[in-house]
Amino acid sequence: MGIDGFCELTLEARDMARLESFYTEVFGLDVLARDDDRIWLAAGRDARLGIWSPGRKEFGDEGGRHVHFAFAANRGTLDGLAAKLRDGGAPRVEGPHEHPGGDRSIYVEDPEGNVVEVWDFFARGEGRREGVEALRS
Repeated sequence: MGIDGFCELTLEARDMARLESFYTEVFGLDVLARDDDRIWLAAGRDARLGIWSPGRKEFGDEGGRHVHFAFAANRGTLDGLAAKLRDGGAPRVEGPHEHPGGDRSIYVEDPEGNVVEVWDFFARGEGRREGVEALRS
């Protein structure tokens, strides 16, 4: 198919600076670029997280809600991250939750109300096909 992962995910923000602070301070993402209507953050080696102001953008993008998204995490890091989120006053932090197969997730709501999962699924060494089958069971 030629698909090799995500390049970018973009979130709409009423308060771009507040959302930027959340993702840089809590998750340690680095700022790649800032423009008047958008901020780009590095989200791992090959992906970026966009924070955009509301309104029409190029190619007809108009913003809107999503269900949730997930960051990949290394094994053994979720307990510390959950504690950091709780200590930092995140309004809602759930987990870590253990899933069938031993992988774990935490869920947090960012300042704009987006549900963010941090998941160590791929850190357990599952390949794509095995990972999809594990999710179905």
